[in-house]
Amino acid sequence: MTRYKLVVEYHGGDFVGWQRQDNGPSVQAEIERAVKLFCGETVTASASGRTDAGVHAFGQVVTLDIAKDTDANTVCKAINAHLKEVRVAVLSAEAVDADFHARFSAVGRSYLYRIVNRRAPLALDLGRAWFVPVPLDADAMNEAAQCLVGHHDFSSFRASQCQANSPMKTLDEIAVARDGEEIHLRVAARSFLHHQVRNIVGTLKLVGEGKWSAEEFKAALEACDRSAAGPTAPAHGLYFVGVAFE
Repeated sequence: MTRYKLVVEYHGGDFVGWQRQDNGPSVQAEIERAVKLFCGETVTASASGRTDAGVHAFGQVVTLDIAKDTDANTVCKAINAHLKEVRVAVLSAEAVDADFHARFSAVGRSYLYRIVNRRAPLALDLGRAWFVPVPLDADAMNEAAQCLVGHHDFSSFRASQCQANSPMKTLDEIAVARDGEEIHLRVAARSFLHHQVRNIVGTLKLVGEGKWSAEEFKAALEACDRSAAGPTAPAHGLYFVGVAFE
């Protein structure tokens, strides 16, 4: 039995999320199906982050165990061969120690949120970014966001259905910057609460529009109450970028 580490990208718009569910197709189920077709084995694919419906990934890390006598290059090519009909691709594969785990060995995760900030509607990026036609001040958003860095109670940015034991999280980095018509929010932490990034983005949009000040944004964090913060940004602007391991 060999454990393999896969780096995977996918278009989240086609799926109910990473995790296998009864109400629609999932990325996990597609990868497990591809392995079954490749070697006839029923495996459980574990990911570093359980992305929601609509959320995309550039660098999702997945681990799974295969008994077949094979190699990482063959695993990568064979899984991709059986993923041709869906928007999921294995970028790389490597054999790792049996105690390595995509989720439990991770010490950091990073996300990107894309906003396209222009008057014209989206064509190529439809379903791949949040279209916001009103002007946004990215510098003001970035300045307000810095109060989130460090260890805080993030209840104001936590989904009501979040299953985490505690709202306390440590945000290592957050940055908001404009790149032409796009505004990119990048964030890194060991782990995140359910909808935490999307709720932060939705609230920072209010700052970017000039409706909220940096002080009001900080007050929303300190309120430790979801009703004190802004709306949830759409899932299709969010990307799981990468994972850090010890």
